Amino acid sequence: MARPVIFDLFHTLVAGADSERDRVVGEMARMVGVAPDALVAAYHATWRDRMTRWDVAETVRILAGRLGGTPTEDQVARAAAHRRELAAWVLGRVAPETLAVLDALRADGHPVGLISNATAEAAEAWPSSPLAHRVDVAVFSCEVGVAKPDPAIYRAAAERLGADPTDCVFVGDGADGELAGAAAVGMTVLRTTEHNDTDPAWDGHALAALGELPALLRER
Repeated sequence: MARPVIFDLFHTLVAGADSERDRVVGEMARMVGVAPDALVAAYHATWRDRMTRWDVAETVRILAGRLGGTPTEDQVARAAAHRRELAAWVLGRVAPETLAVLDALRADGHPVGLISNATAEAAEAWPSSPLAHRVDVAVFSCEVGVAKPDPAIYRAAAERLGADPTDCVFVGDGADGELAGAAAVGMTVLRTTEHNDTDPAWDGHALAALGELPALLRER
């Protein structure tokens, strides 16, 4: 069987849309009556809690409260819905070339997996993304309660694919120490710089474009 290939999501299969995320959080702040810059900063500071513990409404309620806000449940729901709309937009914007890569890998017999440090609204939007039916196993930090580079999240993906981590190839931009985390459990690691050159110090093979991947794996 061809080796399983496990991808990161943001900045690997889709653009991270970081500026759009900050803009939307600023708009959410106005909905719940707190300072936009303060809520954006709070979102950045609590990334691990948001990706492993809180759903979207909890995030709004907790962070607004910490900033002195007292939003109503209707305001929380409106802000949460705005964030869900962003997640659906980001996961719907997949380049045709990326979809072609996944199709080529599956045609070559590679099981395809995903490991994403993702908030609950991203996991909720996933089934509607054009990526979803091209990926055999998707592991989201918000669902398993651990985030990259914790070894457990890599092992969970490999186990669900019916493979040992040492048989898997991991492809990611390098955010959150994900490349070192994958290497630590024995995965073959490929860095992608197509969307973002996140970990330039990583000493390993780098893909300038994801489209290089199918041919590279055939050669190996």
